[in-house]
Amino acid sequence: MTASLKKLPTWHEGETFIQEKVGVAERMAAVGQRAVRDFMPDQHRAFYEQLPFVVLGSVDAHGDPWATLLAGTLGFMSSPNPTTLDIALRPDPTDPASEGVREGEAIGLLGIEMHTRRRNRMNGFVAVPPAGSGFRVDVDQSFGKIAPATSSSATPATCVTLHCHTTAPWKSRRNWMPGRAT
Repeated sequence: MTASLKKLPTWHEGETFIQEKVGVAERMAAVGQRAVRDFMPDQHRAFYEQLPFVVLGSVDAHGDPWATLLAGTLGFMSSPNPTTLDIALRPDPTDPASEGVREGEAIGLLGIEMHTRRRNRMNGFVAVPPAGSGFRVDVDQSFGKIAPATSSSATPATCVTLHCHTTAPWKSRRNWMPGRAT
């Protein structure tokens, strides 16, 4: 990822492949347009601010995805406006996910409120604030749980495609999809 990328696709290549395979690509395109915003609504902003941790996903220089947990005291995340989330800490430099937390890189965040099982996702681009040891995320996509697991219309394939969204156009050095070169 580079800073020149302005907008992430709603669904990555692996998700659209699965959606097409199970015949829900058109429906999921409509869901994406309705549910994925380019800002955080106030309830999402307040949600992140009250969490003690967040799951962060990033991609290293080889295109490999990494996930890590950032944990801090309550309030270590704050949102000064609907398109920005400030995080007052950084991943440990020895954590492989830290490689992807650089200025202009795309990352994904998953906030989970354990006692309610509520979760919100946010994808954006890293910006280093002028002061402090943390970083800022410029929001590109923000969404809550798109399809409840109890939904009668949700099939296992659509649930998989909804919950595996990554932070950048899907790339891997591994050929996990039969018949497709990566």
